[in-house]
Amino acid sequence: MGITNSNKELSVSQIQCGDSFQVKLSLTAAPDIITSPTDIVLALDRSGSMAGSPLANMKSGARKFIDIIADSTGGTQDGQIGYGSRIGIVSFADTAVQNTQLITSVSELKDAVNSLTAGGRTNHGEAFQQAAAMFDPASSNEKVIVLFTDGVTTTGPDPLPIAAAAKAQGIIIYCIGLSGTGGIDETALNAWASAPPASYVSITPDDAELEKLFEDLAQNIVKPGATNILINEQVNDCFQITAVSAPAKGTAALTGPQSLQWRIDELGVTASEGAVLEFTVQHNGQCSGTIEVNDSITYSDNDGNIVTFPSPAVTVDCGTVVTPEPCPEPVEITIGGCQDVIEWDAGDLELSSLGRILQLSVTLKNICPHKRVALAVVLSETGAYGMEYPRGMKTLTIPAHTQSTCQDVTVRCIRFVLPEDLDVSGGTPYGICNERVFQARIFANYIDNNFSCCDVTV
Repeated sequence: MGITNSNKELSVSQIQCGDSFQVKLSLTAAPDIITSPTDIVLALDRSGSMAGSPLANMKSGARKFIDIIADSTGGTQDGQIGYGSRIGIVSFADTAVQNTQLITSVSELKDAVNSLTAGGRTNHGEAFQQAAAMFDPASSNEKVIVLFTDGVTTTGPDPLPIAAAAKAQGIIIYCIGLSGTGGIDETALNAWASAPPASYVSITPDDAELEKLFEDLAQNIVKPGATNILINEQVNDCFQITAVSAPAKGTAALTGPQSLQWRIDELGVTASEGAVLEFTVQHNGQCSGTIEVNDSITYSDNDGNIVTFPSPAVTVDCGTVVTPEPCPEPVEITIGGCQDVIEWDAGDLELSSLGRILQLSVTLKNICPHKRVALAVVLSETGAYGMEYPRGMKTLTIPAHTQSTCQDVTVRCIRFVLPEDLDVSGGTPYGICNERVFQARIFANYIDNNFSCCDVTV
């Protein structure tokens, strides 16, 4: 079967600046269908919400699934699934029925799929009962249920213990969900499917994608297990990897502050098998907004499996950052390869005096949308005898932000030039290494408000 599923999940969808979160990579692999004959039951939802294009696209996907299994087992010429594998069809609405037994005839399977009509409620419990009842406990074939549904359970027994009993008998359960018609209980699908759910559950909001989901699953089922797996993960420059948990399968190690490598000797060679790697990522930059965590992720193995991982994103809230005093533009100076000395005119520069530069940042808390803020910073220096001496004042207008809720606004790079000839510390006169003590007083208030004078009526 090869790699039957691959996934990448984040533990959170939103973080604050500098926060950490968990990333989980998961893979599932299973043996070749030719060397490991497989009995597969397609349990197909034909409830009323499937009417129209969902039912048509599900049928197309199921037929494609049957064709791929048949082609991969030598059934192209005689219309039969070969090498001991079989497929059965179960459909469900108010009740579930076995539309076929486990058979090898491609035409009979397709006829059963084509005959389905939509109507009624959704009985997942009976669907699992009828699907599990189709397997022969004495058979050595792998046993797989592929359940497709577009809604939540509305009638019949609780599906959870029935699915759990099937899994306890060694039956592998995949769940395909269509969320665009009536809503899917993703938690329920995760509980019904084999573990880890990330490797056995696929959900799409678009019924036009159903054929592709069935096709991908069938293609994975017919591939061999994977050997000499190598995964290289590189996270976005806005993040760094701070810890890697030891995987139960294979070995993983950091290859840099933003990269890791996961090696697995073999996976799913003799039976269906899953592997999971978890690592911790920390936001380390000033980037904010919705950011994809991946920069890149590559997969290779000795068996030619083509594997892609999703690229989930996290929303980083760093508040609003304002830099009212940008740094001066740099002057570019080029030195030739054989030059030892160079003279360069750097242009005109007005000097205030020699001294130090004090650069302040301040965060204004809970600033409401669409309101400008007047900000003042008054700086003084404390002399040797506790006296304060004025050293400057900056007044700034902080532009309004347009977020939907009140946000913290960080104002960076408020600079004061502090000449050494104003040093009142009491140290060496005009020294450049004296300790100097300053005090900053910061004032802020809204400029914009909804005040208006009362109308006067005489």
